Order: sequence, then C-alpha cells, then structure tokens
Amino acid sequence: MKRTATKHNDAKYWIEKLRLERHPEGGYFRQTYKSALRIVPEPPRSQPPEENAGRVGQTQTRVEQPSRVGESKIPTLAAKTAARVGHPARRVGQSGLSGFSGPRAASTAIYFLLGGEDFSAFHRLRSDEMWHFYAGSALVVHVIDAAGEYSSVLLGNDPERGEVFQAVVKAGCWFASEVARDSHVSQKRRDMGHPTYALVGCTVAPGFEFEDFELAKREELVRQFPKHRKLIEKLTRE
Repeated sequence: MKRTATKHNDAKYWIEKLRLERHPEGGYFRQTYKSALRIVPEPPRSQPPEENAGRVGQTQTRVEQPSRVGESKIPTLAAKTAARVGHPARRVGQSGLSGFSGPRAASTAIYFLLGGEDFSAFHRLRSDEMWHFYAGSALVVHVIDAAGEYSSVLLGNDPERGEVFQAVVKAGCWFASEVARDSHVSQKRRDMGHPTYALVGCTVAPGFEFEDFELAKREELVRQFPKHRKLIEKLTRE
C-alpha cells in the first residue's frame, strides 16, 4: 500500500484534515481526548498555623473512579498542587489560581496548529501542560514563571539543533508560542525558505476548562515583568 507523503502538506491541509477551529489565544485546535476519570476538589482540612504555613496554592482532591454496574465507587484522596503561583503572579487578573472551582477531568488533549505569521498569546493555566511535536517547522514556547524568570523550549524533530519532541509548562506560568523564525530550525528543508506552520499536541492534567484559562493583558503583564517588555509586547494582543 502506497503511503501518502506529508512533506508538502501546508497549514490549510492540516486544518481541514484534522477539523481544527480557531483558538482564542491564536492558532487552531481540536480537542481529541477528555478523560472519564474526574477529579473533585475538597476544602483543605483545618490545621494548626505552623503546619499550614507555606502551603499556599495546594488543594486536596478526591479522585472519582468510574463505577461499574454492581460496584461501589471508593474515592481516593490525593494532595494535588493546583498551581505554583507566588504573590507577584496574582497581581495580574486575580483569577484564583490557588485551586479549582469544581470537578475536572483527569486529563484532556488537543491538536494545536500555528501558522508562520501567527502566534499563541501569553496566557496561563491552573494545570500542567505537556506539549508534543508532530509536524511542520519547529515551535518556540516562551515561559515566564511566577518569579519572573524566563525560559524557552524548542519543539521539533531535530535533537542536533536542541529540539525536543515533548516539553512541560508548569501550572501558573505565563507562556506563549510562535513558529521558529530562524531558517536552521525549519527542519533543514531547502523547500522551506521561511516558517510555514507547526503542528503539535497539548495534554493538560487536570483537564482543561476555559475557566482555568487566563489570557494576559499586555499592560498588566509588562508592569509585573518589565524586563520582558519586548517579548510581552510582541506576543500579546491587547
């Protein structure tokens, strides 16, 4: 059976083939998985002040196992860090990143595609997000943590160029992404004179809900992290 080559497929091909839709942060996406396993937040038990110190941002959760006919559900308790956000990060759009407002799927997954001239604007989630590279040009993920420290990840399929197939952005970090601009990270393809698109996947745990998503406001983020002004102004829309 002859295998169809994907070398010359462009962004439009993948958008149509994978039935992707526009995402509020930029790019195109489609959810492909949502776990039937649910995580239910519970109020933390009262503790003496000395035991509770330094535990801001933690919430207890009860994991609900899907029940089978004739079986009882036995909840399991687990301590889940919902977000690792310090006081500075909370000044931008007080969205309560210290915990979840209700039950969440254990995990969700999407396809995500960015065109060469598009970008995914700075935003943050209450959950960890793992990125997976699939096709196209390399993708740069820019990350600013709660302490204001910058880091980046280059997603792609060429480890000799420092590209990785997977990377994790921790809960509470601000992050944005764009197709790699340098020609040497365009998969070394001579027929790719400039970046065209990057197709990746994103897996979120606990699962993604839009109420756990916060899109950054440019002026507020610049005020919080002035040393990253240039990058923030480039990768925000308002």
